[in-house]
Amino acid sequence: MANHQKQQSRQRTRRRFRVRNSVRGTSNRPRLHVFRSSKHIYCQLIDDEKRLTIASCSTREAIEGNKLSYGGNVAAAEAVGKTIAEKGRAAGISEVRFDRGAFKYHGRVAALANAAREGGLVF
Repeated sequence: MANHQKQQSRQRTRRRFRVRNSVRGTSNRPRLHVFRSSKHIYCQLIDDEKRLTIASCSTREAIEGNKLSYGGNVAAAEAVGKTIAEKGRAAGISEVRFDRGAFKYHGRVAALANAAREGGLVF
């Protein structure tokens, strides 16, 4: 592995732990965790106290249901944000803590967060 790749890996690890040490989900305010890959975006509502996933959503589900054609763009992230907001409201959740993990709040991650806010979740 090149030196540049090692540096990027270390920065991503530090960023992930820095975010996760400050964000904990509870029953009242679960953690909205986001994972972004090159082709898809995934999110979950997690109660860390009970170690329970309350709701989850991804672009893979939307593609299989023929709602989306590709999962690696901003439009797909917005669709996932709206869907997780609907599932959260159905589970009786209105407030969440946003966990972006090692990803910068930019592009698809920001689009998902904004769509979830528009869907009724309060960060």
